[in-house]
Amino acid sequence: MHSRDGRDDRPGPARWSRRNALVAAGGLTAGLVGTAGCLGGTDGVRVLAAGSLAVALEEGIGPAFESESGLGYEGEYYGTNAVLRLVADGTKHPDVVIGADIDLLRERLYPAQADWDVEFATNEVVIAYAPETEPGARLADGEPWYEVFADAEDGAISISDPDLDPLGYRALLLFELAEREYGLEGFRDAMADRVARVADEPQLLAGLENGTRACAVAYGNMAAERDVAVRKLDDAYNFGDPASADRYARASYTTADGQTVEGSPVVYNATVRTDADDPDAGREFVSFLLENGDLLADHGLRVDDSLPRFHGDPPEGIDS
Repeated sequence: MHSRDGRDDRPGPARWSRRNALVAAGGLTAGLVGTAGCLGGTDGVRVLAAGSLAVALEEGIGPAFESESGLGYEGEYYGTNAVLRLVADGTKHPDVVIGADIDLLRERLYPAQADWDVEFATNEVVIAYAPETEPGARLADGEPWYEVFADAEDGAISISDPDLDPLGYRALLLFELAEREYGLEGFRDAMADRVARVADEPQLLAGLENGTRACAVAYGNMAAERDVAVRKLDDAYNFGDPASADRYARASYTTADGQTVEGSPVVYNATVRTDADDPDAGREFVSFLLENGDLLADHGLRVDDSLPRFHGDPPEGIDS
């Protein structure tokens, strides 16, 4: 499946070594339905989550939950749009669903699949780069990022697929906000035509490491986990400042399936599906997630005093 703005750059599936957890975020027509993932059954909790949380959940929260609860943890990770599509159409049946755009989860899953959710962590958009490349060297020297991007060769900059993943459309919205702020006529459209699109969100930064890409628009936690060089963005553009929500909302993107989304702060929310196979395990996992923000912070996520925030009435056993 190609996104509306053009380029398709889809790597093959990647697997986490801890328990061969499927992390592929490929297009739904490229084999997800038939892929044998982790959510076929387990003595414990099954989680379907945004790909940017794959490392935090697989290497931090998941093992800690298993150790404390005695329950198993099985995770599968895709772009948030793909996560919600797989749940809404009945392809996947997780106990817990975690997204990277709070409005998307509520629009896609309420009321049939969920009637409550909890916001538990935030993130920000950054520019990761390879210092040994020409664009990377210019970013390291402090040149304006939008000038560096405007001069970059086709395919030198990667983003995730905006039709599968909020990180992808936030990259395009970043370009739009910069175009307005700096009078860069046609900047968003030009960048949309020239970036490489990576459907597998956890593999977004691999191009920097293997030398095929110079820069990537990523989440801060992803860059921290991979220990790559980063140009941080002002709060006006990084989608990490709740006080800038109105500014972010000035930019919008329409996905290939016709859904228009406005810019919004990067906030993760979780819910236990109404018809989960093991709702008790789901509630125990969500409670553990809320009680262990330090584990999320260890993986580069933000967990401040305003969290958690509940939407709807959480079930008994999850403190509001």
